[in-house]
Amino acid sequence: MNDDPDSTGLSMEIAILDSCWHEILPDLPPSDTASDNPADEAGQEIVASDGLIQRAAAAAFADAAPEPLRDNPVELSLVLVDDAHIRVLNNDYRGFDKPTNVLSFAALDDDDALPAGTPVLLGDVILARETILREAADQGKAVTSHVSHLVVHGVLHLLGFDHETDEDAEEMEGREIAILERLKIANPYHNISGGELHSDHETMTGLQ
Repeated sequence: MNDDPDSTGLSMEIAILDSCWHEILPDLPPSDTASDNPADEAGQEIVASDGLIQRAAAAAFADAAPEPLRDNPVELSLVLVDDAHIRVLNNDYRGFDKPTNVLSFAALDDDDALPAGTPVLLGDVILARETILREAADQGKAVTSHVSHLVVHGVLHLLGFDHETDEDAEEMEGREIAILERLKIANPYHNISGGELHSDHETMTGLQ
């Protein structure tokens, strides 16, 4: 484990495809530098300054990235959308015609060779605004804490973690809890009644 995100070669870009995200995350880059038109790829992606979602992504990467990735410059995209946008992706790639909170599109798989120094595209973490707001309200959480959790969750998926079995889920959730604790965010899997909470999330590999 590495507690210092700055010691890794991770860089991040943000694609803001729903300008209402600025109401949730005031530290996002100005909306006039991004496009609300998904077809306008040249205007979507902007190199972001340090902010809440970048800190969460960097913390997850620093904690869980395997050694080969630490020898390479790594790029990660954080994509902020609305429910309508993520519903299309969820239907196209998972067959579920409904919005979800977060999707991960991994650009790497376990068989990819990583020569030292070669730039690596890790993948995309896509967050849906309305679903996240609704879940935070239902679960009695601060929206920013829930966003941070889902970013951590999504990045861990890009790094090969999953929750297909009880054992895998326990390992992944334990890692999330520890990463979020270092970000001073409480255990996200316990609601006010002590019940367990699980995100509706799936990861897709090799779809970039």
